[in-house]
Amino acid sequence: MTTTAELIELSERRSAHNYHPLPIVIHEAQGAWVVDVEGKRYLDCLSGYSSLNFGHGNPKIIEAAREQLGRLTLTSRAFFHDQFAAFAAGLAGLTGKDMVLPMNTGAEAVETAIKVARKWGYQVKGVPRDQANIIVMEDNFHGRTTTIVSFSTDPDAHDDFGPYTPGFRIVKYGSAEAVREALDANTVAVMVEPIQGEAGVLVPPDGYLRQIREICTENNVLMIADEIQSGLGRTGDTFACDHEGVVPDVYVLGKALGGGVVPVSAIAADENVLGVIKPGQHGSTFGGNPLACAVANAVIEILNTGEYQARARELGGVLHERLRGLTGQNGVVAVRGRGLWAGVDIDPSIATGREVSEALMRRGVLAKDTHGSTIRLAPPIVISEEDLLWAVDQLVDVVGELGG
Repeated sequence: MTTTAELIELSERRSAHNYHPLPIVIHEAQGAWVVDVEGKRYLDCLSGYSSLNFGHGNPKIIEAAREQLGRLTLTSRAFFHDQFAAFAAGLAGLTGKDMVLPMNTGAEAVETAIKVARKWGYQVKGVPRDQANIIVMEDNFHGRTTTIVSFSTDPDAHDDFGPYTPGFRIVKYGSAEAVREALDANTVAVMVEPIQGEAGVLVPPDGYLRQIREICTENNVLMIADEIQSGLGRTGDTFACDHEGVVPDVYVLGKALGGGVVPVSAIAADENVLGVIKPGQHGSTFGGNPLACAVANAVIEILNTGEYQARARELGGVLHERLRGLTGQNGVVAVRGRGLWAGVDIDPSIATGREVSEALMRRGVLAKDTHGSTIRLAPPIVISEEDLLWAVDQLVDVVGELGG
């Protein structure tokens, strides 16, 4: 049998080093647990950055994929297929919008939202051609295409990938006043993550999203909510915007929409926005393919029951109550988050986030660091309360050991 060390060595030798994975080689998974090639079990507290909200191998999703695999997987959008109507209608219904435009990855969906906002600006708002600007936030993470990294403030994502795409204004996250000050007659959209996941699960001040909604409405500007990580049950509601009763003009969705099986993304908007796109102006060979739609249809059915949203609220309450009790002790500096999603800041004098993640892995918990010493916790929503509290206990013990 090929060993873990051999598989890691071959992977590192033959693939670009655009990731720095933890030294584990996963072989199989079910629910909230994964198993490595040597048979050791680990509790997954990352969920593929929220792609696995409904757990590994969710029976309903896997059955939908298996059934579709045996019938039809790809037609391209040159033809209709029998899964597409249900997908388009189902996702439109879930978001409360008129129309959807499917793609594959989250970054593609963000690029789609940018293109739609600009075209809407020129054709509907009347912005002079090539003068449109979009307001974005500091510490954002919307993907890694050349356009998207042009407005990233993360040096790793941004530096040495120029020349950069113009047309973006970066303002402080959490400040509605900064958004208002950056607006002008040529602003076509404000794009915001309701919770900034990659930045460390940063939750904005109460009322922030409502204020952005009001500013956009007052100034005939589209509000674009990137719910790729925060949406589809993670925070205890279908969308993180729901916590403030806010409905954006454009939802950007991905990750969990594919159920952890295939990449599925989409934007959703009303016809007066998304209707600006005409045949030949945007598309994807694989976007909206039969397999993707069958999987997404199962995800939409799951979300329509409200079961996972309620479970994320309930377990999120347990998680945050436990974490709040740790703040200011045992090396835990601060805790943030909503629902079954948390960012835990560790005292950097004790250990780096990488060191904490490696120590957790040795104890059977998989989590990932971000921005130095922040640990993200985002287990599948199917996790049991007992396993969730056990994972937090491991974090407490790890930080105590490293700080001791």
